[in-house]
Amino acid sequence: MSDSSQQGRADEQDLTGSAYALGRNPVETERLRRQALELEPEAAALVDRVDRPVGSSAIDLGCGPAGVLSLLAERVGPSGRVVGLDRDPAHVELARAFARERGLANVEVVEGDAADTRLPAASFDLVHARTLLINLPDPAAVVAEMVRLVKPGGHVLVHEPDLAVRICFPPHPAWDRLTELFLTVAGRDGADLFVGRRLPTLLREAGLVDIGVEARAEIYPLGHSRRFVLPDLIEGLRPIIVEQGFAAEAELHDLDGEVRAHLDNPDVLILPGLGFLAWGRRSPSS
Repeated sequence: MSDSSQQGRADEQDLTGSAYALGRNPVETERLRRQALELEPEAAALVDRVDRPVGSSAIDLGCGPAGVLSLLAERVGPSGRVVGLDRDPAHVELARAFARERGLANVEVVEGDAADTRLPAASFDLVHARTLLINLPDPAAVVAEMVRLVKPGGHVLVHEPDLAVRICFPPHPAWDRLTELFLTVAGRDGADLFVGRRLPTLLREAGLVDIGVEARAEIYPLGHSRRFVLPDLIEGLRPIIVEQGFAAEAELHDLDGEVRAHLDNPDVLILPGLGFLAWGRRSPSS
Protein backbone atom coordinates (compact mmCIF):
# COMPACT_ATOMS: atom_id res chain seq x y z
CA MET A 1 0.00 0.00 0.00
CA SER A 2 1.36 3.43 -0.92
CA ASP A 3 2.06 6.16 1.63
CA SER A 4 -0.91 8.14 0.29
CA SER A 5 -3.19 5.10 0.61
CA GLN A 6 -2.00 4.46 4.14
CA GLN A 7 -2.71 8.08 5.05
CA GLY A 8 -6.15 7.84 3.45
CA ARG A 9 -6.97 4.84 5.61
CA ALA A 10 -5.57 6.56 8.70
CA ASP A 11 -7.78 9.56 8.05
CA GLU A 12 -10.81 7.28 8.26
CA GLN A 13 -10.00 6.15 11.81
CA ASP A 14 -13.18 6.63 13.81
CA LEU A 15 -14.72 6.20 17.20
CA THR A 16 -13.21 2.89 18.23
CA GLY A 17 -9.91 3.14 16.40
CA SER A 18 -11.24 1.14 13.44
CA ALA A 19 -11.92 2.54 10.00
CA TYR A 20 -15.04 4.63 9.70
CA ALA A 21 -16.85 2.91 6.86
CA LEU A 22 -18.28 6.11 5.37
CA GLY A 23 -15.01 8.00 5.19
CA ARG A 24 -14.12 11.52 6.22
CA ASN A 25 -14.52 14.45 3.87
CA PRO A 26 -16.60 17.63 3.55
CA VAL A 27 -19.32 15.81 1.57
CA GLU A 28 -19.86 13.28 4.37
CA THR A 29 -19.71 15.99 7.03
CA GLU A 30 -22.43 17.97 5.25
CA ARG A 31 -24.55 14.82 4.91
CA LEU A 32 -24.26 14.26 8.68
CA ARG A 33 -25.39 17.83 9.34
CA ARG A 34 -28.44 17.32 7.14
CA GLN A 35 -29.09 13.99 8.80
CA ALA A 36 -29.37 15.68 12.20
CA LEU A 37 -32.36 17.63 10.89
CA GLU A 38 -33.81 14.82 8.81
CA LEU A 39 -33.91 12.34 11.69
CA GLU A 40 -35.07 14.78 14.35
CA PRO A 41 -38.62 13.35 14.49
CA GLU A 42 -37.28 9.85 15.15
CA ALA A 43 -34.81 11.23 17.70
CA ALA A 44 -37.59 13.02 19.56
CA ALA A 45 -39.75 9.90 19.53
CA LEU A 46 -36.90 7.85 21.02
CA VAL A 47 -35.90 10.35 23.71
CA ASP A 48 -39.52 10.84 24.71
CA ARG A 49 -39.93 7.09 25.27
CA VAL A 50 -38.19 7.38 28.64
CA ASP A 51 -38.40 9.54 31.74
CA ARG A 52 -35.93 12.38 31.63
CA PRO A 53 -36.53 14.91 34.36
CA VAL A 54 -35.57 18.54 33.90
CA GLY A 55 -32.09 19.04 35.31
CA SER A 56 -30.87 15.60 34.31
CA SER A 57 -27.65 14.79 32.43
CA ALA A 58 -27.26 13.24 28.96
CA ILE A 59 -24.49 12.29 26.54
CA ASP A 60 -24.60 11.78 22.77
CA LEU A 61 -21.87 9.37 21.68
CA GLY A 62 -20.56 9.85 18.14
CA CYS A 63 -22.38 13.16 17.89
CA GLY A 64 -20.67 14.26 14.68
CA PRO A 65 -21.17 17.92 13.74
CA ALA A 66 -24.60 18.20 15.41
CA GLY A 67 -26.11 14.89 16.49
CA VAL A 68 -29.03 15.27 18.89
CA LEU A 69 -27.35 17.92 21.02
CA SER A 70 -30.08 20.52 20.50
CA LEU A 71 -32.86 18.05 21.27
CA LEU A 72 -31.17 16.79 24.43
CA ALA A 73 -30.43 20.33 25.59
CA GLU A 74 -34.10 21.23 25.21
CA ARG A 75 -35.29 18.12 27.03
CA VAL A 76 -33.03 18.41 30.08
CA GLY A 77 -33.56 22.16 30.37
CA PRO A 78 -31.14 24.97 31.26
CA SER A 79 -30.36 23.37 34.61
CA GLY A 80 -29.43 20.09 32.93
CA ARG A 81 -26.15 19.00 31.36
CA VAL A 82 -25.45 17.60 27.88
CA VAL A 83 -22.16 16.22 26.59
CA GLY A 84 -21.41 15.44 22.96
CA LEU A 85 -18.51 13.10 22.22
CA ASP A 86 -16.79 12.39 18.91
CA ARG A 87 -13.35 11.12 17.98
CA ASP A 88 -13.00 13.33 14.91
CA PRO A 89 -11.42 16.67 15.97
CA ALA A 90 -13.06 18.43 13.01
CA HIS A 91 -16.49 17.23 14.07
CA VAL A 92 -15.79 18.23 17.67
CA GLU A 93 -15.08 21.79 16.55
CA LEU A 94 -18.15 21.86 14.30
CA ALA A 95 -20.35 20.56 17.13
CA ARG A 96 -18.96 23.21 19.48
CA ALA A 97 -19.72 25.88 16.89
CA PHE A 98 -23.22 24.43 16.45
CA ALA A 99 -23.82 24.66 20.20
CA ARG A 100 -22.58 28.26 20.29
CA GLU A 101 -24.73 29.26 17.31
CA ARG A 102 -27.82 27.71 18.92
CA GLY A 103 -27.06 29.28 22.30
CA LEU A 104 -26.86 25.86 23.96
CA ALA A 105 -25.13 26.97 27.13
CA ASN A 106 -25.70 23.60 28.82
CA VAL A 107 -23.84 21.65 26.09
CA GLU A 108 -20.19 20.62 26.21
CA VAL A 109 -18.47 18.77 23.34
CA VAL A 110 -15.41 16.63 23.97
CA GLU A 111 -13.08 14.50 21.88
CA GLY A 112 -13.04 10.84 22.78
CA ASP A 113 -13.47 7.18 21.89
CA ALA A 114 -17.05 5.89 22.18
CA ALA A 115 -15.81 2.48 23.33
CA ASP A 116 -13.48 3.96 25.94
CA THR A 117 -14.62 7.47 26.81
CA ARG A 118 -12.47 7.80 29.97
CA LEU A 119 -15.44 9.59 31.54
CA PRO A 120 -16.54 8.70 35.08
CA ALA A 121 -18.82 5.70 35.43
CA ALA A 122 -22.50 6.18 36.26
CA SER A 123 -22.35 9.89 35.41
CA PHE A 124 -25.36 10.33 33.06
CA ASP A 125 -29.09 9.85 33.38
CA LEU A 126 -29.36 9.22 29.64
CA VAL A 127 -26.80 7.82 27.18
CA HIS A 128 -27.60 8.09 23.46
CA ALA A 129 -26.05 6.95 20.18
CA ARG A 130 -27.36 7.14 16.62
CA THR A 131 -26.05 5.53 13.41
CA LEU A 132 -22.85 4.74 15.28
CA LEU A 133 -22.99 0.99 15.88
CA ILE A 134 -23.61 0.22 12.21
CA ASN A 135 -20.11 1.52 11.40
CA LEU A 136 -18.28 -0.68 13.90
CA PRO A 137 -17.05 -4.28 13.81
CA ASP A 138 -17.67 -4.62 17.57
CA PRO A 139 -20.86 -2.74 18.47
CA ALA A 140 -21.12 -4.60 21.78
CA ALA A 141 -18.01 -2.76 23.04
CA VAL A 142 -19.75 0.60 22.62
CA VAL A 143 -22.98 -0.68 24.19
CA ALA A 144 -20.95 -1.88 27.20
CA GLU A 145 -19.44 1.60 27.54
CA MET A 146 -22.90 3.14 27.30
CA VAL A 147 -24.08 0.94 30.17
CA ARG A 148 -20.98 1.86 32.20
CA LEU A 149 -21.71 5.56 31.73
CA VAL A 150 -25.39 5.47 32.69
CA LYS A 151 -26.52 5.89 36.28
CA PRO A 152 -28.50 3.14 38.03
CA GLY A 153 -32.10 3.72 36.96
CA GLY A 154 -30.97 5.71 33.91
CA HIS A 155 -31.61 4.89 30.25
CA VAL A 156 -29.59 3.89 27.20
CA LEU A 157 -31.05 4.88 23.82
CA VAL A 158 -29.88 3.70 20.38
CA HIS A 159 -31.12 4.45 16.87
CA GLU A 160 -29.61 2.31 14.13
CA PRO A 161 -30.40 1.35 10.53
CA ASP A 162 -30.97 -2.16 9.24
CA LEU A 163 -30.26 -2.43 5.54
CA ALA A 164 -31.99 -5.75 4.89
CA VAL A 165 -34.89 -3.94 3.20
CA ARG A 166 -34.00 -1.38 0.52
CA ILE A 167 -36.69 -0.66 -2.04
CA CYS A 168 -36.62 1.32 -5.25
CA PHE A 169 -39.74 0.72 -7.31
CA PRO A 170 -39.91 0.64 -10.24
CA PRO A 171 -36.39 -0.80 -10.11
CA HIS A 172 -33.45 0.69 -11.96
CA PRO A 173 -30.07 -0.93 -12.73
CA ALA A 174 -28.15 2.18 -11.63
CA TRP A 175 -29.83 2.03 -8.20
CA ASP A 176 -28.93 -1.67 -7.95
CA ARG A 177 -25.31 -0.91 -8.82
CA LEU A 178 -25.04 1.92 -6.26
CA THR A 179 -26.59 -0.35 -3.63
CA GLU A 180 -24.03 -3.04 -4.42
CA LEU A 181 -21.19 -0.54 -4.12
CA PHE A 182 -22.49 0.89 -0.86
CA LEU A 183 -22.96 -2.50 0.83
CA THR A 184 -19.50 -3.61 -0.32
CA VAL A 185 -17.68 -0.51 0.92
CA ALA A 186 -19.67 0.09 4.10
CA GLY A 187 -19.28 -3.51 5.23
CA ARG A 188 -15.71 -4.08 4.10
CA ASP A 189 -14.16 -3.92 7.60
CA GLY A 190 -16.66 -6.18 9.30
CA ALA A 191 -19.36 -3.65 10.17
CA ASP A 192 -22.79 -5.21 10.68
CA LEU A 193 -25.13 -3.49 8.22
CA PHE A 194 -28.11 -5.26 9.83
CA VAL A 195 -27.34 -4.19 13.39
CA GLY A 196 -30.75 -2.58 13.85
CA ARG A 197 -32.46 -5.91 14.49
CA ARG A 198 -29.80 -6.82 17.04
CA LEU A 199 -30.33 -3.80 19.28
CA PRO A 200 -32.62 -5.47 21.86
CA THR A 201 -30.22 -8.40 22.14
CA LEU A 202 -27.21 -6.10 22.53
CA LEU A 203 -28.95 -4.12 25.27
CA ARG A 204 -30.12 -7.26 27.06
CA GLU A 205 -26.70 -8.91 26.93
CA ALA A 206 -25.17 -5.72 28.35
CA GLY A 207 -27.37 -6.11 31.43
CA LEU A 208 -30.15 -3.61 30.80
CA VAL A 209 -33.79 -4.18 31.74
CA ASP A 210 -37.17 -2.83 30.58
CA ILE A 211 -36.01 -3.04 26.97
CA GLY A 212 -38.22 -1.73 24.19
CA VAL A 213 -37.86 -1.55 20.42
CA GLU A 214 -39.66 0.06 17.51
CA ALA A 215 -39.02 -0.35 13.78
CA ARG A 216 -39.73 2.38 11.26
CA ALA A 217 -39.96 2.16 7.48
CA GLU A 218 -39.99 5.65 6.01
CA ILE A 219 -41.07 6.26 2.41
CA TYR A 220 -39.48 9.53 1.29
CA PRO A 221 -41.48 11.57 -1.25
CA LEU A 222 -40.14 13.90 -3.88
CA GLY A 223 -38.82 17.01 -2.14
CA HIS A 224 -37.49 15.18 0.93
CA SER A 225 -33.68 15.22 1.06
CA ARG A 226 -33.44 11.65 2.35
CA ARG A 227 -34.97 10.47 -0.89
CA PHE A 228 -31.44 10.86 -2.28
CA VAL A 229 -29.59 9.34 0.69
CA LEU A 230 -28.07 6.50 -1.38
CA PRO A 231 -26.41 8.68 -4.05
CA ASP A 232 -25.42 11.14 -1.32
CA LEU A 233 -23.71 8.34 0.61
CA ILE A 234 -21.92 7.18 -2.52
CA GLU A 235 -20.75 10.74 -3.20
CA GLY A 236 -19.11 10.82 0.22
CA LEU A 237 -17.60 7.39 -0.38
CA ARG A 238 -16.35 8.28 -3.85
CA PRO A 239 -12.66 8.70 -2.87
CA ILE A 240 -12.64 5.31 -1.13
CA ILE A 241 -14.52 3.56 -3.95
CA VAL A 242 -12.10 4.86 -6.58
CA GLU A 243 -8.96 4.32 -4.49
CA GLN A 244 -9.92 0.74 -3.65
CA GLY A 245 -10.79 -0.02 -7.27
CA PHE A 246 -14.47 -0.82 -6.75
CA ALA A 247 -15.52 1.57 -9.54
CA ALA A 248 -14.04 4.29 -11.75
CA GLU A 249 -14.86 7.99 -11.56
CA ALA A 250 -16.60 7.90 -14.92
CA GLU A 251 -18.92 5.07 -13.86
CA LEU A 252 -19.78 6.82 -10.59
CA HIS A 253 -20.56 10.04 -12.44
CA ASP A 254 -22.91 8.23 -14.83
CA LEU A 255 -24.59 6.20 -12.07
CA ASP A 256 -25.19 9.31 -9.97
CA GLY A 257 -26.90 11.11 -12.84
CA GLU A 258 -29.05 8.11 -13.74
CA VAL A 259 -30.19 7.48 -10.15
CA ARG A 260 -31.00 11.12 -9.44
CA ALA A 261 -32.97 11.38 -12.68
CA HIS A 262 -34.91 8.24 -11.75
CA LEU A 263 -35.67 9.54 -8.26
CA ASP A 264 -36.88 12.84 -9.71
CA ASN A 265 -39.93 10.90 -10.89
CA PRO A 266 -42.55 11.34 -8.12
CA ASP A 267 -44.06 7.93 -8.99
CA VAL A 268 -40.87 6.13 -7.90
CA LEU A 269 -41.15 4.67 -4.41
CA ILE A 270 -38.06 4.83 -2.23
CA LEU A 271 -37.43 3.06 1.09
CA PRO A 272 -33.65 3.31 1.81
CA GLY A 273 -33.76 0.93 4.79
CA LEU A 274 -35.37 0.21 8.12
CA GLY A 275 -34.69 2.27 11.23
CA PHE A 276 -34.71 0.67 14.68
CA LEU A 277 -35.24 2.67 17.87
CA ALA A 278 -34.35 0.77 21.04
CA TRP A 279 -34.14 1.68 24.69
CA GLY A 280 -33.29 0.02 27.99
CA ARG A 281 -32.82 0.92 31.63
CA ARG A 282 -30.01 0.14 34.02
CA SER A 283 -31.46 -1.54 37.08
CA PRO A 284 -31.53 0.83 40.09
CA SER A 285 -29.84 -1.88 42.14
CA SER A 286 -26.95 -2.46 39.72
